[in-house]
Amino acid sequence: MNTTSLLLVVLAACCHATWNLASKRSAHAGGVFLFWSTLLSSIAFAPWALWIMAGEGFRWTWLLLAAICASGCLHLAYSHALQTGYRKADLSVVYPIARGTGPLLSSTGAFLLLGEVPGPLRLLGLLGVVGGILLIATDGRWSTFAKPGAMTGLRWGLLTGGLIATYTLVDGSAVKLLLLSPVVLDWGANVVRTALLAPQVLRDRTAARSAMQGHWISAWTVALLAPFGYILVLWAMQHGAPLSVVAPMREMSMMLVALLGMVLLREPVGRARLAGCALMVAGVVLLAQS
Repeated sequence: MNTTSLLLVVLAACCHATWNLASKRSAHAGGVFLFWSTLLSSIAFAPWALWIMAGEGFRWTWLLLAAICASGCLHLAYSHALQTGYRKADLSVVYPIARGTGPLLSSTGAFLLLGEVPGPLRLLGLLGVVGGILLIATDGRWSTFAKPGAMTGLRWGLLTGGLIATYTLVDGSAVKLLLLSPVVLDWGANVVRTALLAPQVLRDRTAARSAMQGHWISAWTVALLAPFGYILVLWAMQHGAPLSVVAPMREMSMMLVALLGMVLLREPVGRARLAGCALMVAGVVLLAQS
């Protein structure tokens, strides 16, 4: 993996960690927050996307339109699956399963569908990242998975991880094989998501506005950093970085969230989480060498 691609993924992980902290502070706003942040993102990135389309002589095809619509629908399905999983089961079960199986399934799909070669360093690095994710998310409390209702969390976590893998493969194929601009892809997908979310929110505009009181800064943070971070990931893949490397490496954001949570939110970080951070760093180093 070249240095430029590595730096893009590291910067993307920093963006991901930052907007996740902002989103966490506004989590109780739910679907309304998701709608407004997606709408603001669609507006903010429209000039950039339109400029690219005008400058490159962009031509719409049914295949490109299908890729954009599929990306928007899959990202929205992922958000709903994650939120539903959180409502029906413990976050401590759903989250680590989702974030651990996402890169694992993405990389497996890249091996099987995109013909990427799983060398020994890449496999070790992938396992290191997945293991680090599980340690960070659970703080080493494996008994979490034996709690009543854990199987419900496992099912929703696997579904969410499967959707992460699916949208990663769809988006990776769009930028690698169809040569679709990452900016146009992400902007178009956000427009699709906004259109799908709008009817639910616009039914009660007063409630939608009141739910956002005190959350506009967080909404703008998510609206700007979430797309930009993902665009960086897509750029790295478009410029030759293997999807099976990028998918697990972008999970470095979990490590950054854990460390920032300790510093900014004064959340406890035990030995298991620190060990998970170390294991993730080791995995990323191995992936960077492959």
